[in-house]
Amino acid sequence: MDPLRVLGRPVIHVRAQDFLRPASLRFEHGRTDEESRYSSWLDEGALRREVLTGDKVLPSLWNAETDRATRADYVPLPAGGVVVVDGELLLGRGLPFDLTVHLWLSPGALARRTPPDDAWSLPVFARYDAEVDPLTTADVAVRYDDPRHPAMRVA
Repeated sequence: MDPLRVLGRPVIHVRAQDFLRPASLRFEHGRTDEESRYSSWLDEGALRREVLTGDKVLPSLWNAETDRATRADYVPLPAGGVVVVDGELLLGRGLPFDLTVHLWLSPGALARRTPPDDAWSLPVFARYDAEVDPLTTADVAVRYDDPRHPAMRVA
């Protein structure tokens, strides 16, 4: 985000994890339900409405750790401003992004970097790769197996 600022572009950073649904909805079918993780943990309507349209941005909506509203204030998007949204499983939802970047991990690297308590989610990411094909859906794909040596995918 610093390169954008250096170019004189104000940046608002938004984490998709701050737009997850309340626990009562996310975990309705259990804490490790793959279908829920894939399709309904993210409140994509709120992300679209509060972040991706208009001239003001709600930087966060819900704190998944405390399961409470963040009560964040809207932030005006200055002229020439850029909203950067980071998060998992965002492509293929029809969200109106101007540019998308997919950080790609090989299945082995993903398995190594996933905490044991979250290993149940690995099939979710495999499904995402198969159904959405983020390597070709994203405008830019970066191999991120080793964060010290990212490699841009060239088509």
